[in-house]
Amino acid sequence: MTVGRMKTRAEFLAARRGRRLNGPFFFVEALDRGDGREPRFGLTVTKKVGNAVERNRIRRRLREAIRLGAGAEMAVGHDYVIVARRDVLGVPFASLTKELGRRLAHSGRNAPRPPSGTSDRRPLGKE
Repeated sequence: MTVGRMKTRAEFLAARRGRRLNGPFFFVEALDRGDGREPRFGLTVTKKVGNAVERNRIRRRLREAIRLGAGAEMAVGHDYVIVARRDVLGVPFASLTKELGRRLAHSGRNAPRPPSGTSDRRPLGKE
C-alpha cells in the first residue's frame, strides 16, 4: 500500500483533533478523514530535540521505518502525525520499526472523524 505525505499546516492542525497515543520515543496523533484514500503521515521534530543534523537524522529514521513496514499498519483514510522525541536516535532500528508499527495500528483503531463540514478538501487536480 502506498502512503502519502502531509505537507500543509492545515493538515497537521486537523490531525491534532484526532486520537493521541504516547510512547517512549514519539507520540502519534491519528484522525480518520472519512474518505477511502491512501493513509498519510507527517513528521514533527521540534528544536528541543536537537540541532538540525540530529532532527534530520530522526526524520530519516522514521521515514525509513514507515517505508520498511510500519506503513503497512496504517488504516486507509487516516492521517497520522508522528511527533518525535530525542530517544529515537538511541533505540535500535528494529525496535523503532516494531514500536512505530504497534503505535500506528493501535492509533488507527477508533480514531475520531472530523466534525461534518470541516473535511480537509484538496483542490481539484492535486492528487
